[in-house]
Amino acid sequence: MNSQLSIADADLPDDHASLQRFIGVPTTMVCGGDNHEHVEFDLKAALAETQALSRKLTEAQSQLLQSGKMAAIGQLAAGVAHDVNSLIGFVTSNLNTLDSYLKDIFAVVAAYEAAERGSCADCARLDATRTLVREKEIDYLRTDSVQLMDESRDGLTRVSRIVRDLKNFSRPDETTLQWADLHQGLDSTLNIVRNEIKDKCVVKKEYGELPLVWCSPFQINQVFMNLLVNAAHAIPEKGEITIRTGRQGNRVFVAVSDTGAGVAPEHISRIFEPFFTTKPVDKGTGLGLSVAYGIVQKHQGRIEARSEIGKGTTFTVWLPIVAENAGASPSA
Repeated sequence: MNSQLSIADADLPDDHASLQRFIGVPTTMVCGGDNHEHVEFDLKAALAETQALSRKLTEAQSQLLQSGKMAAIGQLAAGVAHDVNSLIGFVTSNLNTLDSYLKDIFAVVAAYEAAERGSCADCARLDATRTLVREKEIDYLRTDSVQLMDESRDGLTRVSRIVRDLKNFSRPDETTLQWADLHQGLDSTLNIVRNEIKDKCVVKKEYGELPLVWCSPFQINQVFMNLLVNAAHAIPEKGEITIRTGRQGNRVFVAVSDTGAGVAPEHISRIFEPFFTTKPVDKGTGLGLSVAYGIVQKHQGRIEARSEIGKGTTFTVWLPIVAENAGASPSA
């Protein structure tokens, strides 16, 4: 027994050194009450420091996520404002036209009322009213007024949708897990980035059959936005963006492909690094793909990149339908 204790005592200094390197605090051999209390105190202090650092890291990750979100919104703000202004502009134009139509209609109504107040023999006034009806093209006003109203309602609905989608996207630190329709999220995101891609990209949707996915839809939509904007920026003039979705076993995938310039082989391994970008200064912050990678990792998924110079790039996001220990409702 004594020889075994001697061997153990001889091994203790190396073990203490390893423990010290691991927790970053001095340790001493535990061979007495005072020493034991001292080591326990040091361990508790190290644990508290580790927990504090963990909280700071979580806060930093949250701030980075929100910074990436705000950076994306900042880049899209001019385009979204342009879309909203265009929609409001044509609704205003339609209302001005309807105002002119109403004045003409009221003029005809007033003429008929004046004719009714006259004697039946006052055919000249009635003839003048019929002439006014022809001049004001009442039949055309009837059909065009309905069309203008429909267009205006559609325009205001689109404005409302843009504002709603933008509001949902910009929610700070929205991490609530829920069952989400990824196709609905893609369509909502496309509505936000429409102005960024409409003039140079044709978007092709190749949606497969997808179940609802247990995730934070607002964060996943941010991933979609970053990938779509990245694809649009990769296309110098005209090109295509293809969105494919599908399911393989207990996982689903969303692939975003572009026909852009592609990513050089020496850069492909770095594209998910924070602040790394090959875009011009005014086109990217280097946060988009890094934030997307972090969100997908947080959802226990993965994101893959495949690129060929001159042919384009494909990013594929894989997500579990229900992540392990995600707390999904069994009845969902």
